[in-house]
Amino acid sequence: QVQLVESGGGLVQAGGSLRLSCAASGSTFSSYAMGWFRQFPGKEREFVAAISWSGSSTRYADSVKGRFTISRDNARNTVYLQMNSLKPEDTAVYYCAARNTKVIVPTLNYDYWGRGTQVTVSS
Repeated sequence: QVQLVESGGGLVQAGGSLRLSCAASGSTFSSYAMGWFRQFPGKEREFVAAISWSGSSTRYADSVKGRFTISRDNARNTVYLQMNSLKPEDTAVYYCAARNTKVIVPTLNYDYWGRGTQVTVSS
């Protein structure tokens, strides 16, 4: 079992930056591939970024490529999402997720999910 808690969301102006954190507990964090997702009101959850268990591989949605960076600190059991050049269309609830696998998982196929953190970008 893995428990995930996101933090770092908030209100920011367009062009600004936020860093989301996802703290994991309950299992061996370094065994898990991690991902970030977001959900717009009335829409399905969508993939944002993923990182392999070691951090050596990452993958991004085209909509965030070049602006967002996923990273992890296995010593701190934490995965991050650095979001730069934010746009109003990035406004959503952001979720982190974990899956017990060594490969990167750029899909919704994860075992554990956090409760999400709201990111609002004003124009």
